Amino acid sequence: MSNTKKSLLVGACLAGLSLNATAVEILNIKNGDQQTKVSIGGYAKLDVRHVSGDIAYQDYWVANFPGGQAVDTSHTGMSVKESRINVKVQHGDIIGFVEMDFFGGGGNEVVSNSSNPRLRHFFIDYKNWKLGQTWSTFMPLHALPEALDFGGPHVGEVFNRQVQVRYTTGNWQFAIENPETNGDGDVGSPASAVGLTGTQADSDESTPDLIARYNHKADWGMVSVGALVRKIDQGGLDETGVAYNVAAKIKTVGKDDIRFQYTGGDAGRYVSAGMTADIVTNPRTDKTVVESSKAFTVAYRHYWNDTLRSTAYYGAAETDVLERKRSHWAVNLINSVNSHLDVGAEFGNYAIDDEGIESIDSNYLQLSAKFKF
Repeated sequence: MSNTKKSLLVGACLAGLSLNATAVEILNIKNGDQQTKVSIGGYAKLDVRHVSGDIAYQDYWVANFPGGQAVDTSHTGMSVKESRINVKVQHGDIIGFVEMDFFGGGGNEVVSNSSNPRLRHFFIDYKNWKLGQTWSTFMPLHALPEALDFGGPHVGEVFNRQVQVRYTTGNWQFAIENPETNGDGDVGSPASAVGLTGTQADSDESTPDLIARYNHKADWGMVSVGALVRKIDQGGLDETGVAYNVAAKIKTVGKDDIRFQYTGGDAGRYVSAGMTADIVTNPRTDKTVVESSKAFTVAYRHYWNDTLRSTAYYGAAETDVLERKRSHWAVNLINSVNSHLDVGAEFGNYAIDDEGIESIDSNYLQLSAKFKF
């Protein structure tokens, strides 16, 4: 196999974008000297979720504080919004990929339960290059646990999608990615139909985020080390933020595996989803500073037989300045009815133990069915 083909294969495996054997090929023709292939893929997923405790209901847990205060909660929700569809087009060694899910908002539960499509991925693969929007190069996809809660323990994970230019050579990946300083009041949202414009465009974000990552794959599993360097020049600051991530998926007994990741430094918006901004106001000095954090996840997946398996996972994070501390654990049971249909149940807990508030938490029970195509 050529180095180019190896790079494309590794890139597809690490992307984790439903580029799998379940995709349905709808076109495969000879187009001049090149083969043209078109396939569709994705899955339909139904979630039935009950949340009870002191933290308000969410369709899935991120590391935020919904409502900003304790709420006596007992709520059952049903959703298909995680469902997604993608299209892959390949002309020779050029690949285009687009994927959407339905977490885009809109509608309500009174009559139609409508929800808008949301762009997840849209990128081009060409030889060693990946150009477009997809998972950040800093994000270790191989370390994500198999979970029914959408994304699993976000609180301890690097989780980020954005536009980037990535180059892969052997085990190394290098990327420049879209800069954004969270916490200065600007979030890069469009101000009109023409896209990002006017006061929504941060005037000081001139330097892309820089990421380097090394992946090592062996018979025993996979380990990666990532580094992030970015300019934080908002809110009166002009500093360089640095963060790192170490992650692994290691085979154990039979088909079992253990997965973990640890992130430290000034990761900000890259880690723990909604837990902290990149810059915050220090409550002791009333000055704007860069927030640092530590986050980790660990998960063990056990196969009871060829189709039935369970994952137990735990994720936690804490910040230095605002002293936020949050965690998420769960255990699930998932069965593959066949190669296309998974059904399962998951029980877990999300807890907030920030400085200055009384510890609060909510338990959840989720039942899910997923048809992969």
